Amino acid sequence: MRNVCISGVGMMPFTKPGRSETYDRMGAAAAAAALKDAGLEYTDVQQAFVGYVYGDSTSGQNALYEIGMTGIPVVNVNNNCSTGSSALWLARQAVASGSAECVLALGFEQMQPGALVNAYGDRPSPTARGENVAASMPGGDENAPMAAKLFGGAGLEYMVRYGVSAEVFGRVSVKARSHAAQNPLAVFRDPIDLDAVMSSKQIWGPLTLLMCCPPTNGAAAAIVCSEEFARAHGLDASIRVRAQSMVTDVAGTFDTTDMMKVAGYDMTAKAAAEVYEKSGVDPLDIPVVELHDCFSTNEVITYEGLGLTPEGTAEKFVLDGDNTYGGRVVTNPSGGLLSKGHPLGATGLAQCAELVWHLRGQAGERQVEGARIALQHNLGLGGACVVTMYEKVD
Repeated sequence: MRNVCISGVGMMPFTKPGRSETYDRMGAAAAAAALKDAGLEYTDVQQAFVGYVYGDSTSGQNALYEIGMTGIPVVNVNNNCSTGSSALWLARQAVASGSAECVLALGFEQMQPGALVNAYGDRPSPTARGENVAASMPGGDENAPMAAKLFGGAGLEYMVRYGVSAEVFGRVSVKARSHAAQNPLAVFRDPIDLDAVMSSKQIWGPLTLLMCCPPTNGAAAAIVCSEEFARAHGLDASIRVRAQSMVTDVAGTFDTTDMMKVAGYDMTAKAAAEVYEKSGVDPLDIPVVELHDCFSTNEVITYEGLGLTPEGTAEKFVLDGDNTYGGRVVTNPSGGLLSKGHPLGATGLAQCAELVWHLRGQAGERQVEGARIALQHNLGLGGACVVTMYEKVD
């Protein structure tokens, strides 16, 4: 398997639904930005993997045809909220195996306002197993959005198991806004305080409105190439994928009332363990992480799933400020899904772009100084989890 470089990244500013261009224009602009960042033409790209969740088949081709029709294979990818990083995973595999030298990974989403809903009501829901477990849990509004039940239930499970209050989740939302204030590409950049978070509309269990990510429109892309291709074309070969893992749900995930498992904790732990084994990197040595904070409850749980802090210690981790600047590891310097936004198909590639900028030293006011290792976590229920470790090499 060959060294794989991320030689270009691009991202469009994320917006609320109805305030962006259409998906094809957003996607084309993100792809063009990544190509420009790399210093390539679209004719240099040999394959493309394009991710989106809400859209008709071959939307990927429609977006890329805006910048050229070169006859290359274009594969459309849909893996729920982990769609963008699934496209990245496929692109990396193509390059690492020698099937291609230069591959484009692109993700975009044109969303509707409001909570996520199943698009097709005439067939089984792919997330029905988790929904059925959530429905068996007492308390809460049965009319609450499906995702809120799942991740709210996971937060409630964590509170009961470790005896913590919901304020730990609220503090994560405050931190997300403080980081997003330095990110011109984020949706929500105005600071909020803990009182505002805790007093906002109750959604389900410990979740309030300001602990939930917003529906978002946006696009992001990455140019994935072999080290040999990068050097032959005078591209930046300094940012590499050191290790990557994609996993799906494991046996027993839904044969339980443990909502943390249902919400993907075991997938996170398994994928992270595989990445640490492949890379030889200790999680305590990672300075910057972009993780899947679709709800603030999931960020807290994911600290432990990724091994950033031992199980049961996330509250202390948050209270000590070890999840932000001046602490042990900066989590979601972009503002995360909570504040940067969550256009499903674009999220994983936006995380990739953010971490590449930090490793290059191009993250501006939110730069994590001296970062040479970075970790990405992208989770989709139904289910898939992708964990990627990047490194900067001389």
